[in-house]
Amino acid sequence: MSVGEVACSYAALILHEDGIGITADKIVALLKTAKVEVESYWPTLFAKLAEKKNLGDLIANAAGGGAPVAVAVAPVAAAGAAAAAAPAAEEKKKEEPEEESDDDMGFGLFD
Repeated sequence: MSVGEVACSYAALILHEDGIGITADKIVALLKTAKVEVESYWPTLFAKLAEKKNLGDLIANAAGGGAPVAVAVAPVAAAGAAAAAAPAAEEKKKEEPEEESDDDMGFGLFD
């Protein structure tokens, strides 16, 4: 995935979440505000995708594995999954208490 794909995916999701129409100009404006430089064709491609497909439907059907979903949502999902995996692994380590042996309780299972 290129920086342009990921940046435009996030920009499109932000616009969608705020209820703002997804256009190339608005994606470019968001990217400029975030000081992210992308190739000039990426905002146009994502704006055209948003015209043809409802982004809300693409997000809702992400588990279905359709091709447009992979283009528009996969970069975001991959980044989110990677960010969520690290804290989840740390939480598992903290939550697991040390196992007590039978000797610690003063009796064994087969005594």
